[in-house]
Amino acid sequence: MNVGDKAPEILGTDQNGNEIKLSDYAGKKLVLYFYPKDNTSGCTAEACSLRDNIDALRAKGYQIVGVSSDSAASHQKFIAKHDLPFPLIADTDHRLQEEMGVWGEKSMYGRKYMGTFRTTFLIDGNGVIEHIFQPKAIKTKEHANQILAL
Repeated sequence: MNVGDKAPEILGTDQNGNEIKLSDYAGKKLVLYFYPKDNTSGCTAEACSLRDNIDALRAKGYQIVGVSSDSAASHQKFIAKHDLPFPLIADTDHRLQEEMGVWGEKSMYGRKYMGTFRTTFLIDGNGVIEHIFQPKAIKTKEHANQILAL
């Protein structure tokens, strides 16, 4: 996916089994952020940055949806532990991650594996991607401020 592309209509199923669709956010701006794993240091810092700045983000018209490969049960624990005020999609089959181009081969300590590239898409009220934060650009502790600075 690139800037100017229309995001997919079916985003996935959240931590409570509710289907999340792009049209649910019609007329609103959406922060669709992909992260590797619940309850890891970087992913927790990123989620908490968004949580701590939710009022400022909403004042600018943004709604937030997170996505990872974790299960709905894992997401429920992550949300409860960190009091997250936004849904998390359980993309366990990587369908949305593959469609958005954020699933692929990674390597750590010389070991190669498939995983999620931390990426954030800012989507306008018509469902069109306005901005993409690539993995190396995201500062997890400051991510909300990066969004607000645009």
